[in-house]
Amino acid sequence: MSQVTEPDLDAQYRQVREECGLIDRTDRAWIAVEGPDAAEYLQSQVTNDTEEIGVGDGTYAALLDRKGHLQADMRILRVGDDDFLVDAEGSAGPRLFKHLAMYKIGRDVEVAETERTLLSLLGPASFEVTGLAPGDEHAFTEATIAGAPCLVVATALGLDVICDPGARSEVLAQLEADRAIPVSEAAGELLRVERGVPRFGLDMTESNMPAEAGIVERAVSFTKGCYIGQEPVARLHYKGRPNRHLRGLRAGGPIRHGDPVRLGEKEVGQVGTSVLSPAFGRIALAILRREAEPGAKVIVESDGAETEAEVVELPFLEVPEV
Repeated sequence: MSQVTEPDLDAQYRQVREECGLIDRTDRAWIAVEGPDAAEYLQSQVTNDTEEIGVGDGTYAALLDRKGHLQADMRILRVGDDDFLVDAEGSAGPRLFKHLAMYKIGRDVEVAETERTLLSLLGPASFEVTGLAPGDEHAFTEATIAGAPCLVVATALGLDVICDPGARSEVLAQLEADRAIPVSEAAGELLRVERGVPRFGLDMTESNMPAEAGIVERAVSFTKGCYIGQEPVARLHYKGRPNRHLRGLRAGGPIRHGDPVRLGEKEVGQVGTSVLSPAFGRIALAILRREAEPGAKVIVESDGAETEAEVVELPFLEVPEV
C-alpha cells in the first residue's frame, strides 16, 4: 500500500469527503460463529437482534456484563443460514472470543477465531470503485476482486471489502487501480469524530452503559428476547436518565485523549478522541456528566495548561448516505 504522511492530511480529508479514500485496517478481531444454534446463541448474548438478520445482511451490537456495562461492540454479518462472521475492535477481541467460547456449552454451535483482511472505502465514489451497491448499512454482497472471493459490505460512509489475508495484496492493488486513493487512519478518524461515532477503547469503555455512549439506537433491540445485561439497560431506557452522555467538544486549543474535563470546580469527564478538523477546527468526543449540557463552557486540563471548550450536541457533521 502506498505510504501517506501527516502533512497530507488535508488532502486526504478532501479525498474521503469528495471522492474515495482507501484505508487498510489491520487492527480488527474476527470470530466465526457457526452451527444450527448460532443465531439463537448470539441472540442470547448480544444487545441486538441476530435471529431476524437475513443471509447477506448484518447488524451492529454490543456485549455487556450483567450490570449493563460495555465489554465490546461489534458488527455481525450473517454469511449463511447457520454461519455468522463477527468483526470487532482488536483490543476487545480476546475478551469477546473468551466469552462466546465459554457460554456456548450445551448449544450446537462452534466459535473460532479467524483471520480476515478489511479494506475500507470511504467517500461518495466508493460505489464507482467496485461497481457494487449492496444496500443499506451492513448489507453485503459476494464479489470477486482480483480473482479473490470477497464480501463487499455497505457502511455509513462507503464500503468495506473483506477478503482472506492471502489475497490482500492483489485486492488492494486492484482497488487502487480502480481509483481508490490510499489515505491514513487519521483521515478516517476525522470523519468518525465529525459524525459523533464513539470507538470502543477510546471514547467508550467498560465503565459505560450503551445509553451513556450514545449507541442505544444503533445497537440495542428492546423487542428481542433476553440477553446478558438486558435488565439494567431496559430499566435505564424506560425509567431512568443516564448520568453521563456522549457529547462533542469544540476546543480553543490543543487537547488530548484522556485529558480531564472540568465544569466549574468539578470534573465531569475525560476527552475521548480529539482531532483537528479542516472543517470544524479542534473537536473531540467525550462522555460527560449530564450537568455538562450543550452550550456549557468547560475547561480541559491538557499538559499543564487549561483550554476552554464548548460542549455541543452531536454530530458535528450530518453526512448523507453515499
